Amino acid sequence: MKIHEIREISSNEELKRRIKEDEKTLEELQFLLATRQLENTAKIRNTKRDIARMYTVLTEREQSEPMNKETN
Repeated sequence: MKIHEIREISSNEELKRRIKEDEKTLEELQFLLATRQLENTAKIRNTKRDIARMYTVLTEREQSEPMNKETN
C-alpha cells in the first residue's frame, strides 16, 4: 500500500481498523514462516512497512488536530 493510498483513508477509525487487520495478517505470516509454509517472505517486510506507514499518517493527523483547534 502506497502512502497516498493511506492518506486517502478519510477517518482515523478506519485507519486504526486497517492497522489491526494488518497486524493480524502479520501474525499469520509469521506463523506460516515458522512452520515453513510461507513461500514469499517479502510479504512480512511489506506488511510491516504498511503498518509503519499507517501509524505515521495516524500520528501526523493526531498532531495536526490540536493545531487546527487552536486556529479556529
